[in-house]
Amino acid sequence: METSPQVRLILSVFISSLLAVRSYKRKSLDISGIVAGFLVSTIHFAAGFRYGALPLVFFLSSSKLTRVGEDKKRRIDVEFKEGGQRNWIQVLCNSGIASVLVVIASTLTGWQDKCLDSKQSVIVTALIGGIIGHYACCNGDTWSSELGVLSDAQPRLITTLKPVKKGTNGGVTKAGLLAAVAAGATMGVTFLVFGMFTVRCATSDVALKQLLVIPVSALAGLCGSLIDSVLGATIQFSGFCSVRNKVVGKPGPTVKKISGVDILDNNGVNFVSVLLTSFLTSIASVCIF
Repeated sequence: METSPQVRLILSVFISSLLAVRSYKRKSLDISGIVAGFLVSTIHFAAGFRYGALPLVFFLSSSKLTRVGEDKKRRIDVEFKEGGQRNWIQVLCNSGIASVLVVIASTLTGWQDKCLDSKQSVIVTALIGGIIGHYACCNGDTWSSELGVLSDAQPRLITTLKPVKKGTNGGVTKAGLLAAVAAGATMGVTFLVFGMFTVRCATSDVALKQLLVIPVSALAGLCGSLIDSVLGATIQFSGFCSVRNKVVGKPGPTVKKISGVDILDNNGVNFVSVLLTSFLTSIASVCIF
């Protein structure tokens, strides 16, 4: 079911408007986040339905998981917000790079969606791979964080494997890592399923090879989560506040350091991990496809 760029643009504005209204009613985004989300969604859906499906599935699944175990998360997370309301900075950290890649890829293809096929175009394949890696990383990190903190297992700091308190940046659990793999695979399945109905590959061999998107995405989800954890354990501060009785992200007179130095905040760590994962996945895509 191939559609013209003009039809996709109209549909993208309509779909993005519905998502904006939903976000406002459910308070999953603040006003700045709604505006940023509308622009991001419109760009993605205008480029292709499978591109639009990636941030859509990421947004819906992360919003749903944020609400799971809210009482427990409230006791652990010092920055906990009801419903996990996000702003424009968080929206762009989780979709800004992909939006740029989507625009570049679409410009090169005349806004026609293409299969992953390095024989046809190395650059376009690398860009598409980067987009997939981007959302596999974002989804992997979110699922890992939201589900990992609910695990009864004691987190271990990824750099030393020593037990740490829940909420410590760079702390990992088996449940969290498995969630990252599942989250990445979900992005791959989403991209593949929508592509089956919207994109026509040059040959049957190329079409069959698109199935490899799923394991590539699963590994990207895990890789992104691991990169995020390493960055969190080293260049993001974690300490235990004796007054608030919680793990906090800033040094203070009542805070005992657990790990890391205060260079990047959570948004900065997310941005860097997404950038690195997108780059690695783009290289892997050129080699595989």
